[in-house]
Amino acid sequence: MKKQRKFAAAAVGLVGVVGYLMVTGMKDSAMYYYTPTELVAAVRKDASLHELGYKVGGRVVPGTVHYDQRTLDLSFTVVDIATGQTKFPVKYNGPLPDTFKEGRDVVVEGKFTRAGTFEASTVLTKCGSRYEAVEAELKAS
Repeated sequence: MKKQRKFAAAAVGLVGVVGYLMVTGMKDSAMYYYTPTELVAAVRKDASLHELGYKVGGRVVPGTVHYDQRTLDLSFTVVDIATGQTKFPVKYNGPLPDTFKEGRDVVVEGKFTRAGTFEASTVLTKCGSRYEAVEAELKAS
């Protein structure tokens, strides 16, 4: 009976340690998803939020895209899709996503600086119509 209790105690302890590591690991790597309006409102309330990483979904404002193919520097302005009001500049350095174009919906990951610029580490484009067309072709054949 004593061996079973020791085994049960060790199993409970192991599950507790694994659970603790999972929760703390998720907290450290968690990235919050905001609209531009929500992000600007949040950092106005608490300036310390500039230190956190975020995912922001918005639309690329036509006429604001500047991309240098030599240095891979990309800058554009993103606007809130729902309100069309809140917008801010985005800076990114890296290869341009294939479906990136003016007027497209994007999700950018990075930090919102105190200067009001979003410094992106990742730029993802959303383009459902391109994938729906491929899917429709596959179903037709």
